[in-house]
Amino acid sequence: MSVESFFNGILLTVVGLLPIANPFSTAPLFISLTADMEPKDRARQALMGCLYAFGILVVFLVLGSAIIRFFGISVPGIRVAGGLIISTIGFRMLFPKPQAQVGAVRAANAASDAKTDIAFTPIAMPSLAGPGSISVVLGGAAQIRAEYAETYGFIYISVIIGMAITLGIAYLVLRASSSMVRFLGRTGIDAMTRIFGFLLICMGMQFLLTGIDDFYHILPSAAG
Repeated sequence: MSVESFFNGILLTVVGLLPIANPFSTAPLFISLTADMEPKDRARQALMGCLYAFGILVVFLVLGSAIIRFFGISVPGIRVAGGLIISTIGFRMLFPKPQAQVGAVRAANAASDAKTDIAFTPIAMPSLAGPGSISVVLGGAAQIRAEYAETYGFIYISVIIGMAITLGIAYLVLRASSSMVRFLGRTGIDAMTRIFGFLLICMGMQFLLTGIDDFYHILPSAAG
C-alpha cells in the first residue's frame, strides 16, 4: 500500500462523510438542547457527542458486517429506527410541555436538568452518526474488504483517521454554535427549537419512508 493511497483514503473519508454527518444541521439542535447549560457543560456535551459518534462509526467500520449478520439487521432497518428516533425528538421540540407545568417542575428538577446528557442521544446518534453516516461506513467497509483483501488493515487506519478529522470539524462547529445562545435569548431559542423540531420530524419521516422503500426494493433480490 502506497503513501498516496493512505492519504487518499483519509481525504475520501472526510469528503464522503462530512456532508452526511453535516454538523451544521446539528448545530441548531445542539443550541436548543444546551441553552440552559453552563459554558463548560456545553463544551463537554459537544466533546462527548463527537467522541461517542467517533466510537459508533469505528465500531460499525470494524464490526458492522458481523453485527448486522448476527442480529439480522438491515440498513433499511437502521434507517427506519433512526427516523423514529429523530421524529420523537422533533415532536418533543415542537410540542413542549405547557409553560405552567414547566415552571412548576423546574425547581424540583433543577439538579437533574443540570445533569441532562444529550451527548449520546441525540447529538452522537442519530445526528452525527446517524443512518446515513453508518450506511457510508458499512459501504466503505465492504468495498475495502473487496478491493484491498491483503492490506485492508492499513486502509482501515486511514479511514479511522478521516473519521477523526471529520468529527474534529464537527466539534469546532458545535463549539462555535454555542456562542449564538447569548445573541438569540430565550424567545429566539424557543422559536428556533420549534422550527427545527418541525424540520426534525420531516427528516425523521424521510428516513422512515426511505428505509421502507429500500426494504421493499431488497425483497425481490433476497427472494431470488
